[in-house]
Amino acid sequence: MAMTRTERALFEVGGPKARRRIVIGTVISAILLALLLAWVIYRFYEKGQLDYRYWYFFTQGNVIAFLGAGLIGTMRAALGAGAIALVMGMLLMLCRTSSIRPLSWLAATITEFLRGTPTLLFIYFLFLVPAQFGIHMSTYWMVVIPTSAYASAVLAEVYRAGVAAVPSGQKEAGISLGLTSSQNFRYIVMPQMLRIVTPTLVAQLVVVVKDTTFGYVVTYPELMVNAKVVIANFSSLVPVYLVVAIIYVLINYAISRFANWLSHRNSIDILV
Repeated sequence: MAMTRTERALFEVGGPKARRRIVIGTVISAILLALLLAWVIYRFYEKGQLDYRYWYFFTQGNVIAFLGAGLIGTMRAALGAGAIALVMGMLLMLCRTSSIRPLSWLAATITEFLRGTPTLLFIYFLFLVPAQFGIHMSTYWMVVIPTSAYASAVLAEVYRAGVAAVPSGQKEAGISLGLTSSQNFRYIVMPQMLRIVTPTLVAQLVVVVKDTTFGYVVTYPELMVNAKVVIANFSSLVPVYLVVAIIYVLINYAISRFANWLSHRNSIDILV
């Protein structure tokens, strides 16, 4: 795979010995991983977790449909929270970079508060407090609002970093052409900023998907909640959690690969 500009700047191209060491290290790591996997399977077998009675229900259509409904619930919550976070993050960034000092301070305070408060605490707040005032919310919004709140604060900082990454010369060129500050941001800064941060925005969806698992607090019908129902009905804890974990890994891996593809397509490096 071709190296990006950042990789070429940070790392020297390895010689024959370096490449040989990398190959050897990769082979050894693969062997160790295979041995670990074999040991885990053996322990499952030794403890009877591979018995048919713990797995047969995965062939039943109603169980698959039930877990599928939970997966759909997870994706609905993740997409809803992600869409809100994209907009709210942009608003927080615009306010924080505003020349109006009180507005900038307020946005900075909100951003730091949302970033520093656990998502689970927000969910408990929406679950317990509004009901005391006669406000009743659906479990969907009890999950989406807290998840999007934290993601909004993170994305606000991502947007702000993207704005800072746009070369100052291009901003100055726009001003020299007679563009106003808003026009300069809209036509020059924002298109380049979005190109820079798009891979990171996609990668943040991994965190949003994982945060939806807090839906168990309000019994929102997402994948983990439905998995608990299956466990209760079939007394099969380890196999169900193992299958659910694989589903989450596959979803997040797909998102991560897509984000990395965008990163290399735009010659931008991110960490997922």
